[in-house]
Amino acid sequence: MISMGMYLNLRDRPRGKMRPLTSKGRTMKDLLVLGIETSCDETSVSVVKNGREVLSNVINSQIDIHTEYGGVVPEIASRCHTEVINQITKQALKEAKVELKDLDVIACTYGPGLVGALLVGVSYAKGLAFANNKPLVGVNHIQGHIAANYITYKELKPPFLCLMMSGGNTQIVYVKDYCKFEVLGKTRDDAIGEAFDKVARVVGLRIPRRT
Repeated sequence: MISMGMYLNLRDRPRGKMRPLTSKGRTMKDLLVLGIETSCDETSVSVVKNGREVLSNVINSQIDIHTEYGGVVPEIASRCHTEVINQITKQALKEAKVELKDLDVIACTYGPGLVGALLVGVSYAKGLAFANNKPLVGVNHIQGHIAANYITYKELKPPFLCLMMSGGNTQIVYVKDYCKFEVLGKTRDDAIGEAFDKVARVVGLRIPRRT
């Protein structure tokens, strides 16, 4: 999901297995990206090949913890990320059957999201990239949601219109190119996710509330 733009920028890096290109008879390698997501209450690490194929996607949910408080507590979320992020990363690499040396780039969500939670993921990604001499790419959370469509719909290419709904963000986005966007419209007050949360609290529903 969060590797598409990086795939376009780093596809000529001379590592790994080569595969044919249709244009001008060139060949290029499979690009492996380790993606780290800690923007809210789930720790997620994924290995993605060529921006379209998910080799692993390991998620640690904190729902049971935050349910006790009726919503996400930022400080608790940050602490939980810190406790599990290394284990989740190792599991993602194991399920993808790759090692750190096989990766071409490490990516992490830098925002928007809970500041403390984001800091855990960014700090971990920085250390991992530095220790293994890998490029580090920060990824916008909202653009990552849009890019997820490339995984679900393998043949999808810009331009297209995207209705983006994520927590506190509801937008209609014109995707001009893989990394070029124009917001055509958005909610002026509460986003759809926020509205769900408020209504659920009033009627006494427990989290997770959104569908």
